[in-house]
Amino acid sequence: MSHVNLVKLCVGAETVEDLTAWQKMRAVGDPAYEPRHVTRMWPKREAEVMNGGSLYWVFKGLILARQEIRRLDEVIGEDGVRRCGLVLSREVILTTPAPRRPFQGWRYLTAEDAPRDLPKGRKSETPLPREMEIALSEIGIL
Repeated sequence: MSHVNLVKLCVGAETVEDLTAWQKMRAVGDPAYEPRHVTRMWPKREAEVMNGGSLYWVFKGLILARQEIRRLDEVIGEDGVRRCGLVLSREVILTTPAPRRPFQGWRYLTAEDAPRDLPKGRKSETPLPREMEIALSEIGIL
C-alpha cells in the first residue's frame, strides 16, 4: 500500500520560520512535546496517511514545508464534537515551492504530486524571490 499526504494552509504563519518559531515556543520546558494540529474532519484514508504520510504546509499560496504525521489522536472539543489531532514530527522539512490555490480545511496530496524535499544545506541559503522560486519549480529546476 502506498501512502497519501495531507495539504493544509498554514493559517497564522506567513513564513516557515513563523511556524517553526511557534512550535519551538510551545515546546519550551516540555521534552516530550509533539506538534499537533487539530482538524474537524478525520481522514477517511487513514491507513494510507499512516503509511508514511506528511502534512504539507501552504504559505501565501505555495507549499514550502512538510512535517511527517506520527499518529492521529481523537480530540473531543468543549462542544463534545470529535475532531482529529494530527500529531506531527518536530522536524519541519523544507520542500521545493509548489503553487496551491486557496481552499478550506485540508486536502489529500498523492506521493506523486508532492513537492520534493530541499537538500538539508538549503536552509542556510538566502531565499530566492517568490516569483523566481515558482518559475524554477514549474520547470523542474528547484
